[in-house]
Amino acid sequence: MLERKILWLSSWIIHNANHVRHNADGLKVGGHQASSASLSTVMAALFFRVLRPEDRIAVKPHASPAFHAIQYLFGHQTREKLENFRGFGGVQSYPSRTKDTDDVDFSTGSVGLGVAVTAFASMAQDYVRAHGWMPDWPEGRMVALLGDAELDEGNIFECLLEGWKHDLRNCWWVIDYNRQSLDSVVSDALFQKHADVFRALGWDVVMIKYGKLQEAAFEKPGGEALRRWIDDCPNMLYSALVFQGGAAFRNQLKADLSDEPDTLKIIYDLDDDGLHKLMTNLGGHCMESVVEAFESAPDDKPVCFIAYTIKGHGLPFQGHKDNHAGLMTREQMEGFREANGIAPGEEWEPAAGLGLNVAGLEKLLAAAPFNAKGRRRLEAAHIDVPHLPLPTIRGAMSTQEGFGKILDGIAKSDTELADRIVTTSPDVSVSTNLGPWVNRRAIFAREPRTDVFKERKLMSAQRWDMSPTGQHIELGIAENNLFLNLGALGLSHSLFGERLLPIGTLYDPFIARGLDALNYACYQDARFILVATPSGITLSPEGGAHQSVGTPLIGMAQDGLAYFEPAYVDELAVILEWAFDYIQRGAKAGKGDWLHEREGGSVYLRLSTRPVDQPIREMTDDLREGIIQGGYWMRPPAEGADLAVVYTGAVAPESASALGQLLELSPGAGLLAVTSADRLNAGWQAAQKARQIGEDPPLSHVERLLEPLSRETRLVTVIDGHPATLSWLGAVRGHPTESLGVEHFGQTGTIPDLYRQYRIDQKAIVEAGLSTLPKGRRR
Repeated sequence: MLERKILWLSSWIIHNANHVRHNADGLKVGGHQASSASLSTVMAALFFRVLRPEDRIAVKPHASPAFHAIQYLFGHQTREKLENFRGFGGVQSYPSRTKDTDDVDFSTGSVGLGVAVTAFASMAQDYVRAHGWMPDWPEGRMVALLGDAELDEGNIFECLLEGWKHDLRNCWWVIDYNRQSLDSVVSDALFQKHADVFRALGWDVVMIKYGKLQEAAFEKPGGEALRRWIDDCPNMLYSALVFQGGAAFRNQLKADLSDEPDTLKIIYDLDDDGLHKLMTNLGGHCMESVVEAFESAPDDKPVCFIAYTIKGHGLPFQGHKDNHAGLMTREQMEGFREANGIAPGEEWEPAAGLGLNVAGLEKLLAAAPFNAKGRRRLEAAHIDVPHLPLPTIRGAMSTQEGFGKILDGIAKSDTELADRIVTTSPDVSVSTNLGPWVNRRAIFAREPRTDVFKERKLMSAQRWDMSPTGQHIELGIAENNLFLNLGALGLSHSLFGERLLPIGTLYDPFIARGLDALNYACYQDARFILVATPSGITLSPEGGAHQSVGTPLIGMAQDGLAYFEPAYVDELAVILEWAFDYIQRGAKAGKGDWLHEREGGSVYLRLSTRPVDQPIREMTDDLREGIIQGGYWMRPPAEGADLAVVYTGAVAPESASALGQLLELSPGAGLLAVTSADRLNAGWQAAQKARQIGEDPPLSHVERLLEPLSRETRLVTVIDGHPATLSWLGAVRGHPTESLGVEHFGQTGTIPDLYRQYRIDQKAIVEAGLSTLPKGRRR
């Protein structure tokens, strides 16, 4: 009953949106119609009977109309937004935690990621419970609904391997096996390969293949031959017969089973409609079969359900290989409305067509366990962030080394901050300086495991015990898994009501490997600190494959991620202290001049392995504020200065030395340290937008920094990264700008060799500075 209602509402959502706005904006939303139809029974079983409030679910992208229809019945979505499906301010094309107002647990849309994140959410839940938290919120299942073609995505199989290593449990994946991808029909028997993979990695595989009508037919004389025919029928042929109807099935079965008289009797006893109903009664469309499979599934292991369905089931284009873009005509929708018993004008009425009055429907919905607590967005208390003292500095130090020492200092402390930090890394914990933290705080595992080297008294710098109280999650070399894990851990406050402060480390160039998953985590508003190190061609001995160029631009362009690149350890300590608060901010923070300044986000630190001499200085309030806002004058310019050198990160020594030479010709020149080009740019863009609409905002931080300079002042910018990271600074107040940076793949060599080759060394900075001066003043 409710599955038919879901199918009607989801089809009406799409039809209404398409025909209301098609002429205005060329809208075409047909792909959702067929996918919503294939999953209507499964989703009705899950949402109205099987799931509980503590369960979390990721709904496959093209089933979003069915999901929004269910939320509408529950009272979590409005008719106005449904009528505006895919329109501005309406429900989203794909379920979104941040853009939709209904109860979305995990955003989907980027194929495969919404599936895999449920496995990492299950592991995050295990982590939270193992640490003795979450006392008032029960343990739940993490559920994903996915299409069979979605299993072509490699990140799903990377995730399966990681789940096996971490004893994954409390995770259900329900595969909508409709045998159709966007363009065609899925290869025959592919499900068996998938099932073998799942079983090999510890999953229980449950086939929901036949409906009860089919199972009853199989019990009759000749039924086993009918079962064999269904099992052996190629996907392409079965899909075509589904579209053609009962008569086509009859002709095909008569030809193929001419020597099976008992089977032919089963066929002859049914009219065309009855035969079509039998042959399309696959397990995924039989409520009894679906509920039976869900309610008999084991609790102690992950479960993969392979639900046989027909794409577009119950609609005129069911089974057709082109139905991804199929849309019902007005006449077909009228017939569908009548078949569902819905009177004209009652299309949006929740009880219409159910044979229930409003009170009866409300009683039915109230009995659904999943909706017993309404919307299930939880909140967690803010973790106090104490002042982070600087580590002892003797001589030169790199920011990567400083990061390890700062984290080690936190690990020694008896603070809630230390207890709530969880680190994770794709097999590079030691080489990203997480070793001291892991030594003190141990590796997380659901069951204790001893360090054999330690047990045998063998010398090792890594004392890596594994226990349920450990605070580091070690991953294999798969950056997608890192970002999915950070995404899940970074949603713990909302999913489980417990605050975690996740820190993930990886090599900076390999951000690009997991960029889709990083974007996905930010889109969900997950909160974490990403420490990417080492970076740039400064990693000179490693060669071009391990040297990053464009990552600063990724940091600037990625929404929800604040990018910093400190040159010195005291800057890093200030940024880390700020970051632990920033990742906890919410919509109620209400301060700041732009969105993320008010509401927070995640943080990306681009660090270096290059040791540089550390400044000995007092960390004043003004200096601290400048570091956080994105920049400060290391050497303030004199009045009327005609030159300023601007640097970010590891090239600080070359920039300072070059300025020393340039001061001979430009005595008032200044040296500007940029700790976050991202934050400077965001503040400037926000101020510009405010002025465009007639507001009078205060100057942004970068405008105040550049205010002492005259219009004639020349800027020379330098970074071990793409020069566009800083080149925009010239547009802030119209300053002529020479921008130095790295635009091409790196190579092996020494730092001086590479800095000279790519023109970010002292000589190049001086030459760029001289080129901006009048010819008469150049040497």
